[in-house]
Amino acid sequence: MKVVVLLATLFLTAAAPVQQRKPEDFGLPELHKIKTVALAPSYGCQTREDFQRGYGGTALFLSALSRTRNTPELLFIGACGGPDALMSMTAGDDIGVIADLGEIPLEKVTAHVAFNTHNVDSFELYSKFAQMAKVQQNHTYFVLIDHSEIRSLFAFTVTGYMPNKQLELRYAVKQYQVLQLRGQSPGFGWNAVSKTDPSEK
Repeated sequence: MKVVVLLATLFLTAAAPVQQRKPEDFGLPELHKIKTVALAPSYGCQTREDFQRGYGGTALFLSALSRTRNTPELLFIGACGGPDALMSMTAGDDIGVIADLGEIPLEKVTAHVAFNTHNVDSFELYSKFAQMAKVQQNHTYFVLIDHSEIRSLFAFTVTGYMPNKQLELRYAVKQYQVLQLRGQSPGFGWNAVSKTDPSEK
């Protein structure tokens, strides 16, 4: 139940549009360069004061732009005392999904390999993407992000893990683009259902 409340709070936090900025101000990440980061503690184990300050050290921001928007690309989340998870942020009409690739070395992960680590045409071997993934030591994960202004692909490996307390990662960004919306069909909603077009009858 605590995790549901945490997720609901995160989903309702829609990012405000970013004002016009020069490309160099976006603080874009360098592609294919492995970096390290430690996230601590898990989002649900922050103190009351930490919650008031936002994500703190619980989240990974890949660019200055995502930090400005307060929309991290990855969140170390879990109810304090419960299991932790890895979550790619999803708020408003932003979508992020993550796949556990198993114990494949980060150095061998390409955008192509991320969808099928064996490169074999088999439904059993295609990567399974979901909104959240279980934290597993030495496992490598791949994240796809489709935000209103950011599209990104990145991979990371869990190199250290203390439940609820700390998550150590090695990560590499494979693609990072800042987009400008030119148009969209109105009416998106997470709970919107589809209806038959009268002209189809």
